Parts: sequence; C-alpha cells; structure tokens
Amino acid sequence: MRFALILPFLALPAFADVERALETHILPGHAQLVETTAALANAAQADCTADAVRPAFHDAYDAWISISHIQFGPLEDQALTLQMSFWPDPKDSAGKAIARLSAAKDAIVDDPAGFNDVSAAVQGFTALERLLYDPQPDADYACRLTQAIATGLASKSDRIAGDWPAFAQGMLTAGADGNTRFQSDEEAQRALYTALSTGLEFLHDQRLGRPLGTFDRPRPRRAEARRSERSLRHIQLSLAALEHLATAITDTDLTQTRAAFAQARSRAEAIDDPALQGVADPAQRFKVEVLQQAVRAVQVAVIDDIGTPLGITAGFNALDGD
Repeated sequence: MRFALILPFLALPAFADVERALETHILPGHAQLVETTAALANAAQADCTADAVRPAFHDAYDAWISISHIQFGPLEDQALTLQMSFWPDPKDSAGKAIARLSAAKDAIVDDPAGFNDVSAAVQGFTALERLLYDPQPDADYACRLTQAIATGLASKSDRIAGDWPAFAQGMLTAGADGNTRFQSDEEAQRALYTALSTGLEFLHDQRLGRPLGTFDRPRPRRAEARRSERSLRHIQLSLAALEHLATAITDTDLTQTRAAFAQARSRAEAIDDPALQGVADPAQRFKVEVLQQAVRAVQVAVIDDIGTPLGITAGFNALDGD
C-alpha cells in the first residue's frame, strides 16, 4: 500500500492527538489488514484446503480484530462492517447462507463481482471460520467458497484502506471551510473517543457478555470464533488495540486507564479456556466474570482520564439501536 508516501501530507493544522491516532494506530492498522488479507487470498488460491489456509486465516483475523473497533470512516461509508465479520449471529445466518450456496452449488462463488452481492453473512471471517473448522460434505465447493471469501476480504480491505488517507485529511482539517464532515476539531476528537468507548462496550457486552449469558443459563456456543478457539484471543487483541488507541488520542494523565488495562490483561491471561467453553463451570465462569468487571473498570477509567478532561462524550455508534 501507499501509506508511507501519504503520511507527510497529513501534517496539517489539527489537534495533535488526532494526528497521532491516525499515524500510529488507524493507518498502520489498516495497512496490516491489507497485507494479511492479501496473503490470505493468495494462500487460498494456491491451496484452498483447510489445513493450508488456516495459518493465513489466523494472521488476517488478528489484523481485523486489532482494527475492527474503528467503525467510522470508510468502513461505515462503504457499509462493510457485516461483510467483514458477521458477528454476533444469533440466527445462524452464516451457517444457513453457506448451506444454501452449497446445496445449489451456486456458481456465483466463481464471480468476484457477483459474490459481493450475496448475503453479508457468508462474505467475511465468520463464514470462513466455519469452512475451515467445520466438516464440509462437499470439499470441492467448500474450496471454491473459501477462495471467494478470501478474495473478497482482500478486496474489501484494500477498498477500506484506500479511502482512509482522504478521510484522515478531513479529520486533520476539521473546521476548515468546505469541510462538511468534520465541522470542528471536537467532532474529529469525538469520532476517536467514540471508537474507543464503543470498542470497550462491545468487548464487555458481546465478546464477554454473550458467552456468559446468565448464571442459570450460560451460553458457551455464543462465544465469538469458538470453532477456531480464538474467543479469548479476540479479547486479548481487543484490549491491546484499545489501549493503544487510548494512549494515542490524548496527552492527558492516563494513570488510571493504564492501570485498569493492565488489570484487565492480567485477568485475561489467567484464563486457560481459549474458546470460553467453560463458562458453565463455576470456577471458570468466575474468572470470566472477573475479567468482565475489569473491562468495566477500564470503561470508567477512560471516561475519567480522557472523556472528562477533554470535555467530550461518545457520539452515536454502531451499537446504538441494536
């Protein structure tokens, strides 16, 4: 990609925290996503069997989870969130979409342009995980579908990343004449703060809350990426990415926030259950509940250390109205 060539042109008058977040977090994160999804597509084209594709799948999925909290910008403008990863999926839309395509042996998987129009549930990492980790009765068609999803992920990642430099320019020139997207510096800051706040909310309510369910009715099968045993890894990657964003967007004292993140990371490391399938066991469940409480403490710390000193609150986010 071309980020290194574009960054010098981004040094325009703007809040330093916005510029730093773009240069150290958002643009590099999307560049990594482009690199790893391209490698995933190449791996699938070379050998589409599950064993061959899994290593590249994990690398690309890591990159997505590490930047997926940036829900505003090109990802939102192109309406690609669900096409990248259709989760939560309470109605098993991914499984049903895969079954429909496979039963019909639909040749649309061989048409990259046409495949963009199929159900979002079958286009992203969630569907690809099923193909790589669930038994597939039709290995030939599963291979073709694997190639279609991998190719699509690479294409979508490139489109998202390709639009980010121009979007970043708009953030850095917030309040300038003609800038209708960001009419003040505060709006650009709020977009970053909302991404941080929403990411923590998603971590607490979805990645931890969904498998926990209730004490009387735990829901281990609702854990994200349980088939590939990535559930806990997604939590750890999210904590690392969100802490990196938090430290990038402000120069305020982050003593409380850093301590809260450290405690949450420690709680996550104490869990020896990669797919969070032990939430029905009281001892294992307690560790996950303690981790969820630690994430709540991070949310409070972020408000105290970042939101309040900067005088900003989170704006509308993709979770509102769900």
